[in-house]
Order: sequence, then C-alpha cells, then structure tokens
Amino acid sequence: MRKSWIMAALAAATISASGAYAQDVTVAVVGPMTGSEAVFGRQLKDGAELAIADINAAGGVLGRKLKLEIGDDQCDPKQARSVAEKVAAAKIPFVAGHYCSSSSIPASDAYLEGNVLQITPASTNPTFTERGMWNTFRVCGRDDQQGAVAGAYLAKNYGSKNIAILNDRTTYGKGLADETKKALNKAGVQEKMFESYTKGDKDFNAIVSRMKAAGIDVVYIGGYQQEAGLILRQMRDQGMKTVMMAGDALADKEFAAVTGTLGAGTLMTFGPDPRKRDTAKDVVAKFKAKGIDPEGYTLYTYAAYQIWSQAVTKAGTFDPKKVAETIRAGTWNTVLGPISYDKKGDITKLDYVIYIWKGDGTYSEM
Repeated sequence: MRKSWIMAALAAATISASGAYAQDVTVAVVGPMTGSEAVFGRQLKDGAELAIADINAAGGVLGRKLKLEIGDDQCDPKQARSVAEKVAAAKIPFVAGHYCSSSSIPASDAYLEGNVLQITPASTNPTFTERGMWNTFRVCGRDDQQGAVAGAYLAKNYGSKNIAILNDRTTYGKGLADETKKALNKAGVQEKMFESYTKGDKDFNAIVSRMKAAGIDVVYIGGYQQEAGLILRQMRDQGMKTVMMAGDALADKEFAAVTGTLGAGTLMTFGPDPRKRDTAKDVVAKFKAKGIDPEGYTLYTYAAYQIWSQAVTKAGTFDPKKVAETIRAGTWNTVLGPISYDKKGDITKLDYVIYIWKGDGTYSEM
C-alpha cells in the first residue's frame, strides 16, 4: 500500500497516479491535512489508512489490492475543487472526503463531471445531498437534524434565559447556526443575539463585551473548535459564566487544548460515540494498538471504505455509477452499525445526542 501526501503548502494540490501497479486500484481520501482544521484531516487520514490496510489484508476488492492517495484541501473551496479535478483526471473511482462542507460541495461538482463516487465522512450541510446528484453520499448526519436537536435542547433547558447564536460565516457554521435558530424559534423561543464573526479571528473581546452587556446566559456557536475555544476563554476573562454549546466541529481534543480546564461544561452535538459500539470494538483495539484514539470522524471514514468495498464486491465492478446504484439499494455492515441510504444519499437512521466536555479534556454523552 503506497501513500502519498499532497501538500498544498509546498505546491499546488495534486493527485499522483504514478507508481501504481496494474493490479492496484487507487482510491483517495481528501481533507484538511494542513491548515487550521488539520486535526480533522488527521482523523480522515487515520480512518482511511487502517481501512485500506484491513481491506488489503483480507484479500482486497474483487481480487485487487487498494492503493491510497491523500489529498489536502485545507478546507478551502478553491483548493478543494482543484484537488477534486486532479482526482477525476487520475480516474480514481472513489474518494472519502471532504471534511468541511464548503469543500465537499464544490468538489462534488468536479467529481460528478469526472465520474467519481464521493462519500463524505463529515460534511453535514444539507446542500451536499440536496442537488439530485448520483455520486454524493455521507455517513454522518445533516445540520437540519443536528440543529433540530440543539434547538430543542436550548428551548427546553434555557428557554427562559438569554440566548446568543454566533456563526463563523462558513457554509458549515452559518448553516448549522441557522438550523439551530430555526428549531429554537419553532419551539417558541427567540434568541437575544444572532451575530457573525470571521473564521480565523483571534480577538473576540468586542463580541464578548456585547454578550456581557446583554446578559447572555448561553451562547450557541456555529463554527469550529479553535474560534469556539478562544471565545470561551475570552468570556471567562471578562468574568462571564455563560454556558457554551456548539456542534460536531468540537469533536476533537484540540478544543480542550485551546480551553484547558475552562472547557469543562461546554456542550456539543455529535452522533452516539462510535468508539463504544460493539461493531467497532475490534477496529478500535487496532487503532489503540497504534497509539491512536479514533475520536471524531475517524471511524466514520473507516465506514466509508467499508461501504464502498462491500458495494463494489456486490456489484462485481468498480464502475462508480453502478456502485452508487448498489449502495442506494443495500444495507451495509460497518463499524458504525448497519447503514442504508435514501435516494438523496443520506443515511436513513441517525440519532444526534448531547455531549459535555469535562475538565480532564475528554467528553462524554450526557
């Protein structure tokens, strides 16, 4: 199994098809391998590498071994499109990716044009699967589902309090904040503040001061772990005891690295912890033997390769369109449990739950 990094920081993103033997079938994983969301790129990479190793150890797919190529999009839409075009040009039949919705959506257009089947482990914006494309699937849920859970929780537990909803203007962050607001308002609760900030900002004291003046009791963040962590720290610096809640982008220990013990009590939505599933027990043990905690979307990425490889075997071909038809028609055994799809490419069963961060830098279901 040959792996190659495609590092945008060094050169334009490329996918190299060189060096593959005739009997190998090249597949790809693409995500933010560098940049501010690199911790999530690491999750996708770890999941892909072990999945490919396990598939090859079991004899490969249709008697052929798999070769993994790794693409870096830095969660940048233009870069994501560029990487996707390279994947398509190399006639790679399958890609697991991307992480950010703002990358997965433009990349999917290039994959459609290039006849590439795409399963995202992590992109939750509804638009990804709402466009009637044959090649788009995900193994995670959607923001209209995640936002509904968050909004209902806020309405039930903080309906009489002052609520602020912030977002980072990204496809993911703004979309999730909008869905949470929609669910909150539907429950008869109106937020006191709804504001935006810019992803990558470091100084949030102005917006924190406005929240303090408004007497905000709980703030919902539609955004990523670094900015959320900084907002929390700056709230505490200003003496605010405001509860923070956010979405699945907090599902990495980097949030705790930013906040330290101040992160204790932070709430987030994410799927039921896949590491605790009986179906993932053996794979989790393999990860731990390598010194890897398969948190966040690591096992989701592993599951994407399981689904694709099982569908290829059942279809008897690597042809992406035929494999996509097979995926939609079947139920697939994965580390996440059985997965089946609707016509859009969304999974048919999902349960978002509420997690709470602890002072020791771990999180658990409430």
